[in-house]
Amino acid sequence: MHINEAENNNTDKIPEGCLIDKEEVIENFDNPKVKSDSSGRSSADTSFRSSGAYIVATAFLSLFAMVGIAFYGLPFFFDFMTHDFGWSRTTVTSGNALAKLLVAPLFGFIAGWMIDRYGPRRLMLTGSLLMGVALMGLGHTGGSLSLFYLFYIFNALGYVCAGPLPCQVLISRRFDKNRGKAMGIAYLGIGAGGSLAPLLATKLETLFGWNMSLTCLGILIIIISTPMVFFIKEAGKNQTAINKHLIRDWIKRVRERHDRNETTWIRERPVRNETTESSISIRSILTNRNFYLLGLGSMCAIGVVGGVGQHLKLYLRDIEFSQEKAAYIMSLVLMMSLVGRVGMGWLADMFSRKYVMILIYIMVALAIPLLLLPDFHGRIYLFAIVYGMGLGGDYMIIPLMAGDLFGVKALGRTMGIILVADGVAEAVFPMLVGAMYDAAGNYMLAFIVLIGVALTGSVIISFLPKKGIRDKG
Repeated sequence: MHINEAENNNTDKIPEGCLIDKEEVIENFDNPKVKSDSSGRSSADTSFRSSGAYIVATAFLSLFAMVGIAFYGLPFFFDFMTHDFGWSRTTVTSGNALAKLLVAPLFGFIAGWMIDRYGPRRLMLTGSLLMGVALMGLGHTGGSLSLFYLFYIFNALGYVCAGPLPCQVLISRRFDKNRGKAMGIAYLGIGAGGSLAPLLATKLETLFGWNMSLTCLGILIIIISTPMVFFIKEAGKNQTAINKHLIRDWIKRVRERHDRNETTWIRERPVRNETTESSISIRSILTNRNFYLLGLGSMCAIGVVGGVGQHLKLYLRDIEFSQEKAAYIMSLVLMMSLVGRVGMGWLADMFSRKYVMILIYIMVALAIPLLLLPDFHGRIYLFAIVYGMGLGGDYMIIPLMAGDLFGVKALGRTMGIILVADGVAEAVFPMLVGAMYDAAGNYMLAFIVLIGVALTGSVIISFLPKKGIRDKG
């Protein structure tokens, strides 16, 4: 609002929902005063570590490592495991399934509650270390299924603690109006990490063998994901008092400028924070039909992309793609997911997120038939483009829809439950696809089933309301 409007306001009254960062005060006034907090760090430093740019960058790197490299990189090694250990495709995909079925129901909701209660920082640090150890261990199981399953449990724990859930909460707590764009930028980390992982793995496998290649990726995950998380500045109990002080100081300076006949603009940034949004109880969430519609719809979509993604390299090797060419296709899928994430994030801020979600699911469903058609020039590349763009928006749109339906304060608990369900689907579908392949000797029946599941998911999402609670208020 303009200064004339500010003049009519009581300077002691703090506008509801207005949050002013310390660096914003410094940027907007000629005579900044940098104060130190009780730990001796300057307010500019602590403010930077809680700024929107820092939070998005932290989420980007975490998703780059935990999902891009770890989740999308591991299937690159499945054909080596089946060859060296004589495992079936059901067995090689069962590690992810059994680990997530064990970890997700036991720990998913607890992780969500811990994030809502204590913040995501400590959990993310623990998860990063677990994921790094998991990849290092998976490279040295020696064909032991016991070790294979043990390290996949570490993998699942790392994914829950430091993967999409805490990153979604970090961003949703920091952004409101541009949450879709912020989520889209952060989720570019998945595409960037996933597109790099197969190319890097191919190079490392050529130099050191596939076992040491996995070890190198595990070390890389820890190096990439932990530093910025370690320095996150989480809001303390006195954050509201600090915000009010900053608002008073800002308005005082604006009025002083006005008294000197200087033109000044006040920029307000409304946010959805703990002082302006009431929390929805977990009972209200669990008795709301929209929760189950969102959960079932997202399970369909996540199960489908899990089923395709975990078997993509195995499929490409079946049709006689070389290691290098298969790695390039896997990389192309994840590169196109970058386009999908930015595009779907932009659409999610412009249009009803329900319709954006349906669009994403239909794109995935339309891409899979390309794997069943007779071969023609560019068939696999066309699949990679369409599927990759749908994949890009798939994971990102779920927390946006959940935030609309149930609010940001309950997002940790809401997504903790939904991600448990999605994790089950993501784990079970690849193993089912593997079982269908082992029975039939090809992927035809499995891919037809996946198409039907994707379309079913889009129908389920169509029953969600057009607007969420934040749009109605």
